[in-house]
Amino acid sequence: MANRLQYETSPYLLQHAHNPVDWYPWGEEAFRRAREENKPVLLSIGYAACHWCHVMERESFEDEATAALMNELFINIKVDREERPDVDQVYMTAVQAMTGQGGWPLTVFLTPTGEPFYGGTYFPPEDRHGLPAFRRVLRAVAEAYHTRPGEIAAAAHQITAHLREAQQLNAPPEPLQHAILDQAIRAVLPTFDQVNGGFGGAPKFPQAMTLELLLRQAARTGEVSLRAMVELTLQRMAAGGIYDQLGGGFHRYAVDAAWQVPHFEKMLYDNALLARLYLAAWLFTGEASFRRVAEETLDYVLREMAAPGGGFCSSQDADSEGEEGKYYLWTLGEILDLLGPEDGRLFAAFYGVTAEGNFEGKNILHGTGTLEEVAARSGVTPEDLQAVLARGRQRLLAAREQRVKPGRDEKVLTSWNGMLLRALAEAAAALGREDYRTAAEETATFLLETLRPQGRLLRTFKDGRAHVLGYLEDYAHLIDGLLALYELTFAPCWLAEAEALADAMLDLFWDESLPGFYDTARDHEQLIVRPRDVFDNATPSGNSTAVDVLFRLGVMLGKPLYQQRALTVLRSFASILQRAPAAFARLLIALDFALGDPPEIAIVGDLAAPDTRALLAVVRERYLPNRVIALLRPGEPATTPLLAGKTPRDGRATAYVCRGYVCTAPVSDPVALAQQLGG
Repeated sequence: MANRLQYETSPYLLQHAHNPVDWYPWGEEAFRRAREENKPVLLSIGYAACHWCHVMERESFEDEATAALMNELFINIKVDREERPDVDQVYMTAVQAMTGQGGWPLTVFLTPTGEPFYGGTYFPPEDRHGLPAFRRVLRAVAEAYHTRPGEIAAAAHQITAHLREAQQLNAPPEPLQHAILDQAIRAVLPTFDQVNGGFGGAPKFPQAMTLELLLRQAARTGEVSLRAMVELTLQRMAAGGIYDQLGGGFHRYAVDAAWQVPHFEKMLYDNALLARLYLAAWLFTGEASFRRVAEETLDYVLREMAAPGGGFCSSQDADSEGEEGKYYLWTLGEILDLLGPEDGRLFAAFYGVTAEGNFEGKNILHGTGTLEEVAARSGVTPEDLQAVLARGRQRLLAAREQRVKPGRDEKVLTSWNGMLLRALAEAAAALGREDYRTAAEETATFLLETLRPQGRLLRTFKDGRAHVLGYLEDYAHLIDGLLALYELTFAPCWLAEAEALADAMLDLFWDESLPGFYDTARDHEQLIVRPRDVFDNATPSGNSTAVDVLFRLGVMLGKPLYQQRALTVLRSFASILQRAPAAFARLLIALDFALGDPPEIAIVGDLAAPDTRALLAVVRERYLPNRVIALLRPGEPATTPLLAGKTPRDGRATAYVCRGYVCTAPVSDPVALAQQLGG
């Protein structure tokens, strides 16, 4: 018999709708019953693509005896962390405070008022690897709750007090200067892996924001070593198993330091952030392989992640047919059968395929050297090897399409779609890809029309239903994407929508007493604390992204309030940024913009005319991470102060390069514009 989760839209919750556990979704009904029956609450948080969430479900939540114990002793609540990041953030912080670590599945025990008193992550069905059996934990927690209520209440109050203190993280305001960026970079360098790229050892995550920070610093200072670090990392990741060598796109992280063995789930946000990073690296270095990876990644998203009703899905699972990575793995025999002995031999040599395999008897495809190196080892020309690899990838991809695909979380999240919107718009501008432009415009229209049904931005959409009030990150990332879309199309409607959302963001989330932003709006459901996440993790925090977009919109629109709010946040974190740069990479990127004297580029001309497009090409073919650009069509009113008073010269498209609204001489010659932009 299905439980209450059958009425939800989240694929993760629906996965648990037929568990024998008497699950409740998050809400007052569950807590009211807990109070009435004086039972503790068992809160379980995860997400659809989480491998260990599936493992714990199979081992415990589908087990009749375990479920009976849960139903007898607890009121059980299941939460999708992607749908309710506020709930996840509050209780993840609590578990990290209690145990020193966190992760998913997250298992937290609460009082009937929602205060946490004990927790952990994955619990096995039997005592294993130092972890207690889940049923033993259930009995012990329930017994403690009923026999030592005073201790439980004291522990819960203490943890809640810690959570309230954690939300107030601030430091005395400090002046902003380039020395902060320099010190932050120095703090990152000791963790860099000089052999494999990336930071730290296993497991290794593709820290896109930290790498973008290094790229910006390399561009600003000319430090060759920083450029080399970024190039090494991007090359190693693109050659590794973390990158899908056949279909494009990145898995979430690698379990080893060399990027070879991935955790196989694919997340929309990773691919949006990494596509932008590879695109930026191509603009900066001219390395063609970086452009290829950026395009393959976005092509993968368009092909595999488009949601049925519009927008893009959240993730693809690590598992298919109950096995981790099964969809992506190959045996040597399969490759030889598909490609023939000679092509198969060369393909296997390039992608490291052996009879023994490199993952549970099968093979994760990964590069074993450059095209020239493998060709020399294999006794063929690079051109012949390249042709073999192209044929082989096409045939293997077609064969893989016949397999059972990993499950897909089809809910559309506003914030993650905002990240993709920016990636698509920037790629369309830099590469001239009309399909990316079309996808960006359709995504923006979908988000504004479907996720804002009565004028209020919502978080999630699936099965024709949008719900949950939007969080700070939803507003900030959608603004981010809309601003990039304006700089692609120069349609004033996108800039107007970004401004309206920014005004709403300041109204709903800003708190002068912090100073800064909360994650939830002032009229959102009240949790035991009002969450405020200031750290950049796998995704940029709402605070970091809000600061970044307010700076850029403030310059574009000439709105000092936006920049003042952004500066207030940066100054309050100035001292912390230098000590923990990896936790504030997006905020440091915003600081780079604030200190970077950003070029404000105004172009007057017909967007379809060759002379206008020639000027735009000069801007778009350069790595100018801090620039803002606006365009005025002849005869139209200026929509921003940046365009005010700008006119074409001698009937030709004209560009104005300004800083602080003080402009150099207008130019119509692309070569002259290139010189003004730095060569």
